[in-house]
Amino acid sequence: MNEPTPPVDDLAGDAPPRSAGRVARVLAWMRADPGAAASLLFLLILALLALTADGVAPYRPSAQDLGNTLSPPSSAHWLGTDDLGRDTLSRLIHGAPLTLSASFLAVAVAVLLGVPVGLAAGYLGGRFDEMVGRLIDTLLSFPAIVLAIAVTGALGIGLTNSMIAVGIVFSPQLARIVRARALVVRSELYVDAARCFGAPTASILWRHVLPNTLQPVIVQVTLLLAGALLAEASLSFLGLGVQPPHVSWGSMLARAYQNMELAPQQMYAPGLAILLTALAFNTLGESLRVALDPTRKQL
Repeated sequence: MNEPTPPVDDLAGDAPPRSAGRVARVLAWMRADPGAAASLLFLLILALLALTADGVAPYRPSAQDLGNTLSPPSSAHWLGTDDLGRDTLSRLIHGAPLTLSASFLAVAVAVLLGVPVGLAAGYLGGRFDEMVGRLIDTLLSFPAIVLAIAVTGALGIGLTNSMIAVGIVFSPQLARIVRARALVVRSELYVDAARCFGAPTASILWRHVLPNTLQPVIVQVTLLLAGALLAEASLSFLGLGVQPPHVSWGSMLARAYQNMELAPQQMYAPGLAILLTALAFNTLGESLRVALDPTRKQL
């Protein structure tokens, strides 16, 4: 006698969820590249510190102790104090959210400006593509920090304006990458089929061209985050970024530079924080570039 066939739901329940395969690929990628795993862990810890800065920092970032200025590391102040007696560790922790948010703001501006322009130039071609190409070449011919200073001068001094300026400076890099990818995608058969069925240009760009350009964009975004971090530190060091009483790693570095002869140890903490964070973003971006390379046969 034949056994009854189990219900379809029971058979489906035995199948592994689709997300399990994605998690397995991520774990395999982490095992294959310990540097990327360490960078990701460092960035996650940094993000957690930024979100819980008020509860983690031992002192308020603006709390002054004028009788204990430029002190070396001690049990009361693990990283010492600055020229106003403010705890360096507390200011370092409270500077993390402002520094990270500024970097993300700059990259967001670059994505919003560069990706649409690159898509339109690569897909439409013709004179528009030539005009965009010459504009990109012109902007890329200037040193990034010099162009950012010029745009900041036009917009006004301040963190938001300086990060918008950095985003404008970074947008040609994304536009060039997206344009190059769109030139390839527009000749694919599925794009020709969408045109034959009368799909509007905006729909083709959104549903067919854009999804196939995201891979290099994701990699470039991680690399631009490191560049935005360094740009924020540079502009704040020059007095064009974060303004008192707010604190960022770049402004801490500028303040420590003024007292470098009296307390050189004050430069170590913000400088090391900027170095390690930029290195983590770069390492993660390079690892993503290798992992997402379609020519690779193994993960």
